[in-house]
Amino acid sequence: MLHLYLKSLHIIGFVSWFAGLFYLVRMFVYHSEANDKPEALQEDWKKQYTVMQWRVYKIICNPAMMITWTCGILMLINSPYFLEQGWMQIKLVFLILLTLYHLYCKGIIKKQETGKDTFTSFQFRLLNELPTLFLVLIVLLAVVKDLLNFVYLFLGVLAFGMTLFFAAKAYRKFREKPND
Repeated sequence: MLHLYLKSLHIIGFVSWFAGLFYLVRMFVYHSEANDKPEALQEDWKKQYTVMQWRVYKIICNPAMMITWTCGILMLINSPYFLEQGWMQIKLVFLILLTLYHLYCKGIIKKQETGKDTFTSFQFRLLNELPTLFLVLIVLLAVVKDLLNFVYLFLGVLAFGMTLFFAAKAYRKFREKPND
Protein backbone atom coordinates (compact mmCIF):
# COMPACT_ATOMS: atom_id res chain seq x y z
CA MET A 1 0.00 0.00 0.00
CA LEU A 2 2.88 2.38 0.80
CA HIS A 3 4.19 1.90 -2.74
CA LEU A 4 0.88 3.09 -4.22
CA TYR A 5 0.86 6.26 -2.10
CA LEU A 6 4.46 6.99 -3.03
CA LYS A 7 3.67 6.36 -6.69
CA SER A 8 0.69 8.74 -6.49
CA LEU A 9 2.81 11.48 -4.93
CA HIS A 10 5.56 10.78 -7.47
CA ILE A 11 3.10 11.27 -10.34
CA ILE A 12 1.70 14.46 -8.78
CA GLY A 13 5.27 15.70 -8.35
CA PHE A 14 6.39 15.08 -11.91
CA VAL A 15 3.19 16.51 -13.43
CA SER A 16 3.74 19.68 -11.40
CA TRP A 17 7.45 19.73 -12.23
CA PHE A 18 6.81 19.52 -15.96
CA ALA A 19 4.04 22.13 -15.77
CA GLY A 20 6.43 24.48 -14.00
CA LEU A 21 9.23 23.90 -16.51
CA PHE A 22 6.91 24.45 -19.48
CA TYR A 23 5.63 27.70 -17.99
CA LEU A 24 9.08 28.87 -16.92
CA VAL A 25 10.65 28.54 -20.34
CA ARG A 26 7.59 30.14 -21.94
CA MET A 27 8.30 33.15 -19.74
CA PHE A 28 11.88 33.14 -21.06
CA VAL A 29 10.34 33.60 -24.52
CA TYR A 30 8.25 36.55 -23.33
CA HIS A 31 11.19 38.06 -21.45
CA SER A 32 13.25 37.88 -24.63
CA GLU A 33 10.43 39.40 -26.68
CA ALA A 34 10.24 42.35 -24.27
CA ASN A 35 13.21 43.70 -26.23
CA ASP A 36 10.79 44.27 -29.12
CA LYS A 37 8.52 46.50 -27.01
CA PRO A 38 8.83 50.29 -26.82
CA GLU A 39 11.90 51.21 -24.82
CA ALA A 40 9.82 52.87 -22.10
CA LEU A 41 8.15 49.52 -21.35
CA GLN A 42 11.09 47.14 -21.72
CA GLU A 43 12.62 47.50 -18.27
CA ASP A 44 9.34 47.17 -16.38
CA TRP A 45 8.28 44.13 -18.39
CA LYS A 46 11.65 42.44 -17.90
CA LYS A 47 11.54 43.09 -14.15
CA GLN A 48 8.03 41.63 -13.95
CA TYR A 49 9.02 38.53 -15.94
CA THR A 50 12.05 38.03 -13.70
CA VAL A 51 9.84 38.16 -10.59
CA MET A 52 7.43 35.67 -12.16
CA GLN A 53 10.27 33.37 -13.27
CA TRP A 54 11.80 33.21 -9.79
CA ARG A 55 8.39 32.50 -8.26
CA VAL A 56 7.67 29.65 -10.67
CA TYR A 57 11.16 28.25 -10.18
CA LYS A 58 11.15 28.44 -6.37
CA ILE A 59 7.47 27.82 -5.62
CA ILE A 60 6.54 25.26 -8.30
CA CYS A 61 9.58 23.73 -10.00
CA ASN A 62 11.85 23.17 -6.99
CA PRO A 63 9.27 21.62 -4.64
CA ALA A 64 7.81 19.50 -7.45
CA MET A 65 11.26 18.22 -8.40
CA MET A 66 11.99 17.39 -4.76
CA ILE A 67 8.69 15.53 -4.38
CA THR A 68 9.38 13.60 -7.59
CA TRP A 69 12.88 12.59 -6.56
CA THR A 70 12.02 11.88 -2.92
CA CYS A 71 9.04 9.66 -3.69
CA GLY A 72 10.92 7.96 -6.52
CA ILE A 73 13.87 7.17 -4.27
CA LEU A 74 11.56 5.94 -1.52
CA MET A 75 9.83 3.65 -4.04
CA LEU A 76 13.23 2.27 -5.06
CA ILE A 77 14.15 1.70 -1.41
CA ASN A 78 10.80 -0.04 -0.94
CA SER A 79 11.28 -2.13 -4.12
CA PRO A 80 15.03 -2.25 -4.85
CA TYR A 81 14.67 -4.91 -7.56
CA PHE A 82 13.55 -2.11 -9.93
CA LEU A 83 17.15 -0.84 -9.96
CA GLU A 84 18.24 -4.05 -11.68
CA GLN A 85 15.92 -3.45 -14.62
CA GLY A 86 17.28 -1.74 -17.73
CA TRP A 87 14.29 0.52 -18.25
CA MET A 88 14.71 1.96 -14.73
CA GLN A 89 18.41 2.62 -15.26
CA ILE A 90 17.66 4.47 -18.50
CA LYS A 91 14.80 6.35 -16.83
CA LEU A 92 17.16 7.50 -14.08
CA VAL A 93 19.61 8.79 -16.69
CA PHE A 94 16.82 10.85 -18.26
CA LEU A 95 15.77 12.11 -14.82
CA ILE A 96 19.32 13.26 -14.14
CA LEU A 97 19.35 15.03 -17.52
CA LEU A 98 15.99 16.63 -16.72
CA THR A 99 17.38 17.81 -13.38
CA LEU A 100 20.36 19.34 -15.20
CA TYR A 101 17.89 21.08 -17.55
CA HIS A 102 16.06 22.36 -14.45
CA LEU A 103 19.32 23.80 -13.07
CA TYR A 104 20.22 25.23 -16.48
CA CYS A 105 16.92 27.13 -16.39
CA LYS A 106 17.99 28.71 -13.11
CA GLY A 107 21.09 29.98 -14.88
CA ILE A 108 18.94 31.47 -17.63
CA ILE A 109 16.85 33.35 -15.05
CA LYS A 110 20.05 34.82 -13.62
CA LYS A 111 21.28 35.82 -17.09
CA GLN A 112 17.98 37.44 -18.03
CA GLU A 113 17.90 39.22 -14.68
CA THR A 114 21.30 40.81 -15.36
CA GLY A 115 20.64 41.43 -19.06
CA LYS A 116 23.35 39.00 -20.19
CA ASP A 117 21.00 36.63 -21.99
CA THR A 118 21.96 35.90 -25.60
CA PHE A 119 19.13 33.57 -26.68
CA THR A 120 16.47 34.63 -29.14
CA SER A 121 12.80 34.01 -28.48
CA PHE A 122 12.89 31.30 -31.16
CA GLN A 123 15.76 29.53 -29.40
CA PHE A 124 13.76 29.64 -26.18
CA ARG A 125 10.78 28.17 -28.02
CA LEU A 126 12.99 25.27 -29.07
CA LEU A 127 14.35 24.93 -25.54
CA ASN A 128 10.75 24.74 -24.33
CA GLU A 129 10.23 21.57 -26.38
CA LEU A 130 13.03 19.69 -24.64
CA PRO A 131 10.97 18.74 -21.56
CA THR A 132 8.35 17.33 -23.94
CA LEU A 133 10.94 14.87 -25.22
CA PHE A 134 11.95 13.99 -21.67
CA LEU A 135 8.30 13.50 -20.74
CA VAL A 136 7.63 11.17 -23.66
CA LEU A 137 10.75 9.11 -23.01
CA ILE A 138 10.27 8.82 -19.26
CA VAL A 139 6.58 7.94 -19.45
CA LEU A 140 7.13 5.34 -22.18
CA LEU A 141 9.94 3.77 -20.18
CA ALA A 142 7.87 3.68 -17.00
CA VAL A 143 4.73 2.31 -18.62
CA VAL A 144 6.00 -0.10 -21.28
CA LYS A 145 9.14 -1.17 -19.38
CA ASP A 146 10.97 -4.17 -20.83
CA LEU A 147 8.48 -4.70 -23.63
CA LEU A 148 9.78 -1.62 -25.31
CA ASN A 149 12.34 -1.92 -28.05
CA PHE A 150 14.76 0.84 -27.08
CA VAL A 151 15.94 1.37 -30.65
CA TYR A 152 12.39 2.08 -31.79
CA LEU A 153 11.92 4.31 -28.78
CA PHE A 154 15.00 6.33 -29.65
CA LEU A 155 14.04 6.62 -33.32
CA GLY A 156 10.47 7.52 -32.44
CA VAL A 157 11.53 10.24 -30.03
CA LEU A 158 14.07 11.52 -32.55
CA ALA A 159 11.29 11.74 -35.16
CA PHE A 160 9.02 13.43 -32.61
CA GLY A 161 11.79 15.91 -31.78
CA MET A 162 12.31 16.69 -35.46
CA THR A 163 8.57 17.20 -35.84
CA LEU A 164 8.58 19.65 -32.92
CA PHE A 165 11.55 21.49 -34.43
CA PHE A 166 9.93 21.87 -37.85
CA ALA A 167 6.62 22.86 -36.28
CA ALA A 168 8.42 25.58 -34.29
CA LYS A 169 10.14 26.82 -37.45
CA ALA A 170 6.83 26.89 -39.34
CA TYR A 171 5.20 28.77 -36.48
CA ARG A 172 8.03 31.31 -36.45
CA LYS A 173 7.62 31.83 -40.20
CA PHE A 174 3.86 32.30 -39.71
CA ARG A 175 4.39 34.83 -36.89
CA GLU A 176 6.94 36.82 -38.85
CA LYS A 177 4.77 36.97 -41.98
CA PRO A 178 3.57 40.53 -42.54
CA ASN A 179 -0.17 41.06 -42.09
CA ASP A 180 -1.95 41.69 -45.37
